[in-house]
Amino acid sequence: MASLHDASVRREIEVGSIRPPQRLAPYSYALGVEVSPPEIADPALVPADSAGSAFGRLVLLYDPAGQDAWNGTFRLVAYIQAEVEAALAADPLLPHVAWTWLAEALGVPENATESAPPLGSDVPAVRALGGTVTSTTSVRYGDIAGPPQAHQLELRASWTATSEDLSSHLEGFCEVLASAAGLPPAGVTALGPVDPA
Repeated sequence: MASLHDASVRREIEVGSIRPPQRLAPYSYALGVEVSPPEIADPALVPADSAGSAFGRLVLLYDPAGQDAWNGTFRLVAYIQAEVEAALAADPLLPHVAWTWLAEALGVPENATESAPPLGSDVPAVRALGGTVTSTTSVRYGDIAGPPQAHQLELRASWTATSEDLSSHLEGFCEVLASAAGLPPAGVTALGPVDPA
């Protein structure tokens, strides 16, 4: 758990402990992760296309006896939900791209097989990676607050950590959350709109 708190994350991302799920493993710990919303010049204006809200949870499960499905003793379970722009939500490749973000952030080769090598062998920091990516569009009707349309990306995944140093796992998770939220790459500053005058 201490290694999770040693992770280096972007300043736009807030990380804090939350209540972990019970009965999934003898021991569990959870972090809530959220991208700080951008400042809005006029909060009275409701955008026609909602984008910018992104949050997630990273749950650490530990079973000293190990579990066959995990192929290890530490399992990380991730959930990300992010509002995306309409053009991005309409792209049929969005789920594949989001999964690629995760695989790359965790250092998993794109065409890696899902079968994991035996415990104790020389393996990467992640094994038994699996999950789903969902892209949805919600349309509001009648007397309900909020933007007329909202487009969301949801990613659910789990993987087994092969080391007790979990800082890189949280850093990778936060990298995926930043990408889903539409933040520019680390070290790059987004420019505002250009005034044509």
